[in-house]
Amino acid sequence: MDVNNKANADSHHNSSSGEPEITESTGNVFADLGFEDEEAANLKVRARLMVRLRRFIKERGMTQQEAADFFGVNQPRISDLVNKKIDKFSIDTLVNMLTQAGVGVKIDFNEAETSSSSTSPDAKVAA
Repeated sequence: MDVNNKANADSHHNSSSGEPEITESTGNVFADLGFEDEEAANLKVRARLMVRLRRFIKERGMTQQEAADFFGVNQPRISDLVNKKIDKFSIDTLVNMLTQAGVGVKIDFNEAETSSSSTSPDAKVAA
């Protein structure tokens, strides 16, 4: 299921009052939407990288065509980035684009306290 459809499919309402049910976040919106742990982690990393690339383009006042020329891709590829089409980008591609832009990428890992912990290891990405 694609990311945009997942949010609509998993909407929760309290059946007695019709009001939305409020659930505390896990810290990963994709996990909260019901994606499997591995996919949620991958989507979270890609989202963070895409946000930083969009900021790079915006800070420099680039048009989509100028950004495409800078990154050596076609303009529709930049349109996909600007329009948050996360399913069109791999982590590798996003890291390569950030590197080309001169933006360093740092990955921090938080390991679970014990192997029997119910919380999965977490990775944080900074770009």
